[in-house]
Amino acid sequence: MQITKCGSLPSAKGPTEYFTGRVRVDSPFAGERPARIGGATVTFEPGARTAWHTHPLGQTLIVTAGLGWVQREGGAVQAIRSGDIVWIAPGEKHWHGASATTAMTHIAIAEKLDGSPVDWMEKVTDEQYLAGVTVSDQGAL
Repeated sequence: MQITKCGSLPSAKGPTEYFTGRVRVDSPFAGERPARIGGATVTFEPGARTAWHTHPLGQTLIVTAGLGWVQREGGAVQAIRSGDIVWIAPGEKHWHGASATTAMTHIAIAEKLDGSPVDWMEKVTDEQYLAGVTVSDQGAL
């Protein structure tokens, strides 16, 4: 058994090649072999988001605070709130992040396949991020 105490690891900025806006990554974790599981708590400031990406074995997001958005390629942007759990299927191209006006924090959990839990792609453009969103519905979508 291993316990990582809250606050024992420094916060890290989300790398600019994979994120747009201000993103903070806290308490990254990984299981020891033979486990393939890993993850982190990720906080997105308003307007911040991931680049498009896939996960070879899927991903689970557990929203712990705020209001965020998630979208799979070809689908509509979906609002996600504290308490929501999102399952992203293996190989499903998607992005996730905060809404335009509200921060969002989630715990992201994924397994590694051949040493990697994620395949990063192009950044989500502002036009893609705000597609179909009007000023009146940015908070709720």
